[in-house]
Amino acid sequence: MRGCKLKRKVQTRRNFIGNVATGLAGGLATGLGAARALGATNKIRIGLIGIGDRGTQLAREAIACPDTELTAVADIYTRRLDDAAPLAPGAKFYQDYRQMLADPALDAVLVATPQHLHAECFIAALTAGKHVYQEKAMAFTIDDARRMRVAYSEAKRVVQIGHQACSSGHVADASNYLASGGLGQVTAIRARMYRNTPHGKPQWTRPVYPDMTPDRIAWNAFLGSAQVRDFDADRYINWRLFNDYSGGNVHENMSHQIAFWYKVMDLRIPHAVTMTGNIYRWKDGREVPDTMHVSMSHYEDLQFSWESGFGNSQLGTGEDVLGTDGTISKGQQIRYVPQKVTRPDAVETMGQTVTPPRAHMQNFLDCIRSGRETSCPFEIGYRTSVTCAMALESYRLRRTVYWDPATEVMV
Repeated sequence: MRGCKLKRKVQTRRNFIGNVATGLAGGLATGLGAARALGATNKIRIGLIGIGDRGTQLAREAIACPDTELTAVADIYTRRLDDAAPLAPGAKFYQDYRQMLADPALDAVLVATPQHLHAECFIAALTAGKHVYQEKAMAFTIDDARRMRVAYSEAKRVVQIGHQACSSGHVADASNYLASGGLGQVTAIRARMYRNTPHGKPQWTRPVYPDMTPDRIAWNAFLGSAQVRDFDADRYINWRLFNDYSGGNVHENMSHQIAFWYKVMDLRIPHAVTMTGNIYRWKDGREVPDTMHVSMSHYEDLQFSWESGFGNSQLGTGEDVLGTDGTISKGQQIRYVPQKVTRPDAVETMGQTVTPPRAHMQNFLDCIRSGRETSCPFEIGYRTSVTCAMALESYRLRRTVYWDPATEVMV
């Protein structure tokens, strides 16, 4: 597939970006039809699958939005259900999320499970007629992404993928910079995500508590379709470290950074991806790399590179979109920096669009009521997930992998 070009008519990038900027405030109309009836109060009744750290944060965001109620929580670890009681007084609690989904009064579900369980819970929730907020990365494998797409196309329900930057003010600012023509031809995007932790405190590790026992954790439910193993509390609580359940920092953070630009620039799945790296810093039994580099060759004639490490935080987190006439630099703020060699009279500018509190969650809830498309719709999650899966497959095979857009097969 090297050098392959798609033979289809596409929007010009400038027209697409203009459409994105125009549609940010309310979302784009979709084939979802009328919003699902919510009753006389217009209150959205929400269930949560997985109330760990991230699930708890999502729950707090949801109940802080007007006219919402957390009515049900499901988790395979009974201690987490006990701890959730003060957060959701009057809610029902389940160790089996499928029992929760059988409740016809439930309108929407937040899925915050380990990554290998995303497809299982997403498909079950849509099949049960619920709207879904799906944490990132949307799909653990390409096969999962395909099955999730079938369920989504059949369900006609609102889906929001948890790439929060897609609801930020940065989207409008970046889109406006691109639409202005001030970047010229973009040929490269460079992204990075570096962290560090104190000596003796490996990145992502969590303690194993005495009550993490087989009678309190539904181990087979945790395994899902992963390899059958004897109960292991360390694998349960530190699932991010193991290939059976986690895509490592590719899924945790690269997915966030590429999803933003896939949305803003309408980038397709790359035709070639190469990932290199290894476990250089934390030799503590983890399987996912702690230092890595991913190179993605896109059909839009640009190279997207991402690098990450857990041994030094000096470079921090950010992205730079490199054009012949200027650069968009995105970190905590977003700014445009002209290339003086081609735009000698242009000046640097800073983005000004504000991101409201809980913007991503509020957008999901608003779209349930309106039937409009969310700010991070299924398609962005799909493209992002496939790209992440390609990176991980390249790392495992130790070679470049390619994507055939006609057959949707990785080779």
